[in-house]
Amino acid sequence: MSSTDDTVDGTAFATMAELGIDPDEFVAVDDDGQPAEPAAPVPVLAVVGRPNVGKSTLVNRLIGRREAVVQDIPGVTRDRVSYDGLWNGRRFTLVDTGGWEPDATGLQAAVAAQAEYAIRSADAVMLVVDASVGATSTDEAVARVLRRSDRPVLLAATKVDDDRLTSDTAALWRLGLGQPYPVSGLHGRGSGDLLDAVLEALPESPRDQFGAGGGGPRRVALIGKPNVGKSSLLNRVSGEVRSVVHDVAGTTVDPVDSLVELDGEVWRFVDTAGLRKRVKTASGMEYYASLRTQAAIEAAEVAVVLIDASEPIAEQDQRVITMVEEAGRALVLVFNKWDLVDEDRRNAMKRELERDLVRVQWAERVNVSALTGRSVAKIAPALRTALESWDRRIPTGRLNGWLSEVVAATPPPVRGGKQPKILFATQATTRPPTFVLFTSGFLEAGYRRFIERRLREEFGFAGSPVRISVRVREKRSKK
Repeated sequence: MSSTDDTVDGTAFATMAELGIDPDEFVAVDDDGQPAEPAAPVPVLAVVGRPNVGKSTLVNRLIGRREAVVQDIPGVTRDRVSYDGLWNGRRFTLVDTGGWEPDATGLQAAVAAQAEYAIRSADAVMLVVDASVGATSTDEAVARVLRRSDRPVLLAATKVDDDRLTSDTAALWRLGLGQPYPVSGLHGRGSGDLLDAVLEALPESPRDQFGAGGGGPRRVALIGKPNVGKSSLLNRVSGEVRSVVHDVAGTTVDPVDSLVELDGEVWRFVDTAGLRKRVKTASGMEYYASLRTQAAIEAAEVAVVLIDASEPIAEQDQRVITMVEEAGRALVLVFNKWDLVDEDRRNAMKRELERDLVRVQWAERVNVSALTGRSVAKIAPALRTALESWDRRIPTGRLNGWLSEVVAATPPPVRGGKQPKILFATQATTRPPTFVLFTSGFLEAGYRRFIERRLREEFGFAGSPVRISVRVREKRSKK
């Protein structure tokens, strides 16, 4: 070992070779954690039908995994939700929709509007009818609308769990949509024949290719507690009614994907269910919605956490932020309903930010009103800043030169009568930026936080978490 081991103030640093460290172990590959090259656009199949006929159960069967939220009550699915499907080597997208009732009012009318939009944007449509009940007046009304559309239509007779109901499906020919395909979403009976028919109906490539080309849109998870305005904000930035919005808290159940052009750039926004409880204590529909929200955070690159600015910051807001932190995603805090904030509330918010959100002072912050559109345009610059920090890499030479100055000015605290020395530092990965410090002894948590704070002062990293790992060099036995 070189004479640098005898330094007391830690200002001299050993090389990686002297420490016996393989440099390749800590050099991130350029595409490590990067999204794969965008695949060619795939055709879209919209799955529609009246409430509680088993659309989501059938979707889960067709995609071969349990993703759509399913519960034995009508109206669980409300938005149109996209899932990737694969059959016989061909990829396609299934869009699950809420129950469609042509004469619905209130919340159900908004759900029906989402189903109608899904039909207009799809390459083919699958109408799901409950074979155990037969064609109802609602099914007939939906069939009349589909017969007038210029999209290929498939008719799936679901809940055919045994041979007794197979003959009853022949009565569905009167809907005028062609051959009914008997299928059981629960057991998978007839699903292969239905998928073969799906591939025949779908074109090789979609008729509409939004945002094609480029390196693929950045993925943004829109999260927060119930009723903070996530769906309203998504509708505002997309310029269309993309998610169902209602005064009832918890309207969104499934994560809803949207390609949105914001500030001249296409982003993939994912509107998620509001998180009321911890996943461990949630049950039923809420439990599966929580799991999908967690999965949406893991799949995203940056999370937009919506907080109701008109109310005190709640424990649930902090729990959502902690989920993003633990997932290592870039973070933008958006304080919604700013049009309801008066001077007294602003002063109270300053105190709450200093008390409750001190650990995420690095997060980008934007004050908006989804209702009026106030400052919504500021979200895109905040997203770019956070993602740039999330992707940032500091050269090893510059990092160690800076660190030697920091350690010389403020050495690590003495522990057990000995002062640990920082021998070398390197940035192991990006997304999020992760730094490894090789030391001769343990570094206190307070000193690691000090290093992180100075890192941010020098190199920025606004909007991104920074992780610091310490590796203590093992003592070598003298021979």
